[in-house]
Amino acid sequence: MTRASLTPFECRYTGRLLAGVDEVGRGPLVGAVVTAAVILNPDRPIAGLADSKKLTEKRREALYDQILEHATAWSLGRCDADEIDRLNIYQATMLAMRRAVDGLAVSPEYVLVDGNRCPDWHWPSEPVIKGDSRVEAISAASILAKVTRDREMKVLHERFPEYGFAGHKGYPAPVHLNALNQYGAIPEHRRSFRPVREAIETVGLYTRKTDEQTQFPCDLFENID
Repeated sequence: MTRASLTPFECRYTGRLLAGVDEVGRGPLVGAVVTAAVILNPDRPIAGLADSKKLTEKRREALYDQILEHATAWSLGRCDADEIDRLNIYQATMLAMRRAVDGLAVSPEYVLVDGNRCPDWHWPSEPVIKGDSRVEAISAASILAKVTRDREMKVLHERFPEYGFAGHKGYPAPVHLNALNQYGAIPEHRRSFRPVREAIETVGLYTRKTDEQTQFPCDLFENID
């Protein structure tokens, strides 16, 4: 199914407290999986909401600011690498989604989740395949999650520039795999993922800096150049 052929999503819920939920970061070898939940305000519409992957970085940043300003409520959830290794990436993603919805200042009456399944939670909800292209609240959630995770990768890049995190955002790009096999794994790498596990077995852990995990800014929304 192409983007052009996507059918509009008709939600059974027609009230004002509809939350959209999406995640970013299931595939990378490093860092957290980040989720967001957003309840949009029908009285303050935001033009141009779309799947975050289809937008330029500049456009995502602009929409990000509008979402924070105009949404009825928004919240982020995350599971970092050690939780992913302990739970597996699927369970960690479900947990991060629950954390995002739990964190909303306004409790939703209905939740739409991007994908084909919802976490095990008490909110009335349903999954929406390609929801980030079909439901504005999910689009908004995808933008918040991606901008936040991309900023975390920039922070990680500043500490470990050898790996090129600012460019590939932690995905298994050739430059990342080459660095992993040359320098070893950093504390934020997901050790349960095969390329990381193999690099640890053959190269070991990164030793040029402290083995403490990177401390991200307390305010995840501050502008990081």
